[in-house]
Amino acid sequence: MRILGIIPARGGSQRVPRKNVRPLGGKPLVAHSIEAALGATKLTRLVVSSDDAEILQIARDYDLRLALPRPAEISTDRSLAIEFVQHALSQLESSGEPAFAGVAIIQPSSPLTQSTDIDATISLLEATGADSAVSVMALDHAIHPIKLKTMEGDRLLPFWEEERGRMAMHELPALYVRNCAVYVTRRNVLDSGSILGSDSRGYVMPRERSVDINDPFDLELAEFLFARMT
Repeated sequence: MRILGIIPARGGSQRVPRKNVRPLGGKPLVAHSIEAALGATKLTRLVVSSDDAEILQIARDYDLRLALPRPAEISTDRSLAIEFVQHALSQLESSGEPAFAGVAIIQPSSPLTQSTDIDATISLLEATGADSAVSVMALDHAIHPIKLKTMEGDRLLPFWEEERGRMAMHELPALYVRNCAVYVTRRNVLDSGSILGSDSRGYVMPRERSVDINDPFDLELAEFLFARMT
């Protein structure tokens, strides 16, 4: 199955300025995703889609073919993921590359993702015949929806439903959330304008590799976890 890997790395970021080039373990954030993707065995081709000259140069330092300049009009805070996916497919296939059967998005904001996580998510898609497969993590029982509360004054009230004494982890159903690291989708779903299909499967990543950098605290957490892993 021909899979195009795309690392979407804009130059702009509101909550963590220049996030994708911020250092983590002595190298830019985006470099961690590049190295993980280059180590994956199930990606046919890899590109770094960016509107930023510095990020594109980082990609070229690994391999000249990795850098894929992205137009500014699809690189804003409100741009949709399907736009950079369709742009990458169009650019590569119009230049003569064979058609791709699917796309794997590897997010640079999840720098602890490993090559095995990318391959396992792709393998899940292939093995199940699903429309899409994504990386997920188990939801901590402390923030389980059954435990969520609202407040009237200082009075705690259930947000979803009464806990009915269900407070321990083993008393609650296991729940999962996308950890924003890897998304793999078949071509027909992408051609319909969607990133995820109606039949989507989840590859479970451990919590310690599921950090998603959206603010300065997340970056500090990633630095702590990275130091423990190395």
